[in-house]
Amino acid sequence: MNIFQKLFGSSHEDTKEEPQMTNIQKALDLINTFATGDTERAASLLAEGYIQHNLAYGTGRDAFVGSVAYLGSAPVKTTVKNIRAFADGDKVFLQTIYNFAGAGEQVAFDIFRMDGDGRIAEHWDNLAALAAPNPSGHTQTDGTMTITDLDKTEENRKLVKGFLFDVMQGNHPEKTPDYFDGDSYIQHNTGIADGLSGLGAALAALAEQGIQMIYTTVHQVLAQGNFVLAVSEGTFGGAPTAYYDLWRVENGKIAEHWDVMETIADQSTWANDNGKF
Repeated sequence: MNIFQKLFGSSHEDTKEEPQMTNIQKALDLINTFATGDTERAASLLAEGYIQHNLAYGTGRDAFVGSVAYLGSAPVKTTVKNIRAFADGDKVFLQTIYNFAGAGEQVAFDIFRMDGDGRIAEHWDNLAALAAPNPSGHTQTDGTMTITDLDKTEENRKLVKGFLFDVMQGNHPEKTPDYFDGDSYIQHNTGIADGLSGLGAALAALAEQGIQMIYTTVHQVLAQGNFVLAVSEGTFGGAPTAYYDLWRVENGKIAEHWDVMETIADQSTWANDNGKF
């Protein structure tokens, strides 16, 4: 029995229990169908008009169920290891390590939106290959797990929105130190060391190579307590890029950061027309 079955039960035959499932439980149950191949369960969780923003897959419930069936029949079993799970209104955001049919481990952020009937109606994500620890020895997923400060959710969301506008979008870079507690900043980006000093050194190294990391548009800022996830659009080295940044806030300052950057595929290759965002 895997962790999802232990937490939420391995049988779904009793439909009377369904309304008691939280949105997080439904999202975890859905991603676990990649490992189980349970197409019936996947279909029961999804809205018929399910909207897919992963550009490599078709949109609609049938397309998702077809992917589950394909993975279930693959010779190498898919693995799903959820790391963190959060809820914000009608949305759930997850950080997970996948290995789809033995293709290699990937770190992902998934966002699921629930409809008025409690079914999963829309999905966005960003994925990147699992990498070695960064210069400070942190992995892409380790670090603080505990959700705290639920009463400060909106305050923390506002803080991150300000940071995105002032610093990441370059409107007031001089305010950067205001968002941090000195040089105390835990970094999980694969190429950046801890602290504001580590961030500055990494950006300087990119500049020397003529590479710019540009944030142009913030599409979503989701929050639960001390954790805030931002979904942004921009360019990296001139290539269209989706940025998913998860920050942990402590005492009104940004204390820890995880991210996944993904180059946005050329539109000629898209399997759906819903767009990345």
